[in-house]
Amino acid sequence: MTSQDRDFFAQNGFINLGRILDDEDVSYFQNLFDEDRKKYPYFWHPYGHHQEANYDGLITTPKFDELIRHPKILPIIVELMGGPVCFGEIGLRSMGPYDGAFNQGWHRDKAHWHEHPLRMDYIQLMAYFTDVDENTHCFSLSPESIDQPVLKDNQEQLARGGVYDLHGPAGTCALFNVAVLHTATTRPTRATRKTAQIYYGQRGHAPLANDSAIPATLWRDHADPETRAFYGVLNDRTKIFMEAFGVER
Repeated sequence: MTSQDRDFFAQNGFINLGRILDDEDVSYFQNLFDEDRKKYPYFWHPYGHHQEANYDGLITTPKFDELIRHPKILPIIVELMGGPVCFGEIGLRSMGPYDGAFNQGWHRDKAHWHEHPLRMDYIQLMAYFTDVDENTHCFSLSPESIDQPVLKDNQEQLARGGVYDLHGPAGTCALFNVAVLHTATTRPTRATRKTAQIYYGQRGHAPLANDSAIPATLWRDHADPETRAFYGVLNDRTKIFMEAFGVER
């Protein structure tokens, strides 16, 4: 990551990494995504507006660890976060063809953490497994600088920052501060959008949420201590499964 990239993130709250996943990666992760939906339909549930999601994708398809800690992406995340990071959650999401009304549900996932140079407690990786353009569903956010006061009113932020729609071919990825105003944009389309949305947090902070359970093969049994540390911030969902199946930490 260049100094210009970091400055852009500071001034906008996000960075578009472009098509950072090559053809081989795209084919590999598309196949993992499609096989997960085919083999584990009972893990996929309605989510938000016109979406289906599996937030236990690391349980059903542990190979998604290869995307979560992708060598082209994780170092950028660590640099932006300013130190060792931990896994927060992974959401595999599908948005199918749609003939309804245009829809956006603007929100912030967490409050800004003002002690961080980028006001960032958690960062999200948005990975596209399908082509996304102005004629498909997409991810949208409202750019926000660290030099600007945080506006609590969504319409005020949209008026100030405008809207950035993330478009690009399959393999396109972006990183953004989850405190920045954002949404899934749903529009009439014949296309299906497939994504992975992965959160990373500061080690030692509270877990982001209770959506994704973490396999003991990663946080307890893995031979690499750094892997165990990365996956070692356990949420209540993971702890409930641990208790149910007699797993000790």
